[in-house]
Amino acid sequence: MELLTISKAAKKLGVHPNSLRNWEKRGLIKPARLPGGQRRYSMDELNKLSQSGQLTDGRKAVVLYARVSAKKQADAGNLERQMERLRQYAKENGFIVRAEFVDVASGLNQKRRGLTNVLKLAEQGEYRRLIIEYPDRLARFGYGYIERHLKYCGVEIIAIAEKEPEDAHTELVRDLLAIVTSFSARLYGARGGKKIRRELRELMAGVGADEEVGEE
Repeated sequence: MELLTISKAAKKLGVHPNSLRNWEKRGLIKPARLPGGQRRYSMDELNKLSQSGQLTDGRKAVVLYARVSAKKQADAGNLERQMERLRQYAKENGFIVRAEFVDVASGLNQKRRGLTNVLKLAEQGEYRRLIIEYPDRLARFGYGYIERHLKYCGVEIIAIAEKEPEDAHTELVRDLLAIVTSFSARLYGARGGKKIRRELRELMAGVGADEEVGEE
């Protein structure tokens, strides 16, 4: 009886190896174990998994992710409307939604809970596509690194919007000014930083970015 390594079994099924590890934890597949602990998969087990429908569902599994930068936007319903557009897209394309995650935070914030969960499920092989409205919802900077990591996990990013909404310019200005004030405070010290933050708040008000520049 031919036994396949986890990488060969995953390739035969068209999934990421993490998917096989996750299905094993859920009792959907039971690989043989070599004396050294390595997994080996029989064709009988792989065929059984294919016939269960789990494989088809796995290929259609998606995660939805939405983000706004300020509580004011969430309170105005922007976050829920964004998520509803993602749900509609998933429904129209016959996808199975595994999870929905949201964040109310700057796109510069790398410690967002929703984003952390998106990456965690991808690493576990729980879904094949991440659906967002447009790239800046996922990350203001460093999008390419996240995209590369998700691709390594077997996840494709789908951005459904052709162009950013009108308020995206204001959000970009806010994020850029946050970067400037952070580096200025480090360069000129706390005293100089306070002056710069005051001037930046006045500038932000002038472009409609009414959120205050954060303190160091």
